[in-house]
Amino acid sequence: MASGTGIPVAMERPHFIGIGGAGMSGIAKILAQRGAKVAGSDSKESATAEALRALGATVHIGHAAEHLADDASCVVVSSAIRADNPELARAAELSVPVVHRSDALASLMTGARSIAVAGTHGKTTTTSMLAVALTELNLDPSYAIGGDLAGPGTNARHGDGEIFVAEADESDRSFQKYDPEVAIVLNVELDHHANYASMDEIYESFETFVGKVVPGGTLVIAADQPGAVELTERVRSRSALKVVTYGESAGADVRVHKVTARGLTSEVTVVLDGRFLTFTVSVPGRHYAHNAVAALAAGVALGIPAHNLASALGRYTGVKRRLQLKGEVAGVQVIDSYAHHPTEMTADLEAMRAAAAPGSRLLVVFQPHLFSRTQELATEMGRSLALADRSVVLDIYPAREDPIPGVTSALITDAARAAGAEVTAVHDKDEVPDAVAGMARPGDLVLTMGAGDVTDLGPRVLARLTDRPAD
Repeated sequence: MASGTGIPVAMERPHFIGIGGAGMSGIAKILAQRGAKVAGSDSKESATAEALRALGATVHIGHAAEHLADDASCVVVSSAIRADNPELARAAELSVPVVHRSDALASLMTGARSIAVAGTHGKTTTTSMLAVALTELNLDPSYAIGGDLAGPGTNARHGDGEIFVAEADESDRSFQKYDPEVAIVLNVELDHHANYASMDEIYESFETFVGKVVPGGTLVIAADQPGAVELTERVRSRSALKVVTYGESAGADVRVHKVTARGLTSEVTVVLDGRFLTFTVSVPGRHYAHNAVAALAAGVALGIPAHNLASALGRYTGVKRRLQLKGEVAGVQVIDSYAHHPTEMTADLEAMRAAAAPGSRLLVVFQPHLFSRTQELATEMGRSLALADRSVVLDIYPAREDPIPGVTSALITDAARAAGAEVTAVHDKDEVPDAVAGMARPGDLVLTMGAGDVTDLGPRVLARLTDRPAD
């Protein structure tokens, strides 16, 4: 079936616990578009909940046993759902099957020519680039992304074409459930410390993921990033796997010849099959350019002409929270970044440095994400913040975690100051707009950064800058 046009029997009347989450809502949207009777619950109202209702889904706010319909065919959960959730307990009483979101997504990809995008960083951007480019080429792909596209404004869609592009999440090993025709591995680093104790465990997990590529399929993998290079050495001997490397290394199969910054865009030139190919990426930074090259290599692996795909990739305008311009007031630009791992933080800060006009300062509002990540990487986060001119650091956003004794954002501010950074700790988010307004001057770039609710501060900073008296 093209892009899995049917609905698996168990998914005809699914109930999603946490339906508003990025990964969960995407699967729910695709099922609703295919005609399933979708229901679910989430902790609070959101634009995502409204979008799901517009597709015919029933969305309850809050978690309660009575939200689960007696005729539900399955309950879909993510790894973030706790065992004491009342809807999960009710499912056990009714003997309703419980399905992990990765298994639900895998069932939707059955029969499609699938591309699974993996890596510690860059998955959402690369998946989005492919979704936009394939749509521009009238290939009508299905896609499931961990963030909303800036253009279509959605994280998932059911298409009638034969290609299905999916973000493949390594955090809980769920990416091992997919059987892609093309797998992309952007990078391999130690993260998700609650689930992985060492790099060896990370490598083993990625090896399992690569091992699920269908016989005759392709692995597209970075040639420059050390973890990806190590993974390539581990899997290159597999006879049924074609390996295509990309990057700036001289031996890369798709070689990045040049990346030229042009404000908030980049021009990328690659060498593919001995020919030069130049195209534009509408987001700044070398790492986003490399994401686009990975997307190009994956599309070519499916037989799409490179020059057509390169042109279509130029239509990509970004993903919400990936260096997304929120607005400009009094010469101050406010940009939002999802970066929460030191590698991502450094890449985005370097991209902003390259995009900034001479004399402009880079001001950062950073919210650490997860106690476990802060415990392991606070020093590296602090060093990243030293790339900014001034930083405001908030308290840790806990997400699914309980506090860890002694682990606070002070670990990051201390490390940042030790690295020479000028840092201010702010414990009340309501104080941030005033703090930023007191720092910012015309020409500055303000970057709100983190995977939590720091994103809500961008509009508030802009509003405060609007109200600020003229000098």
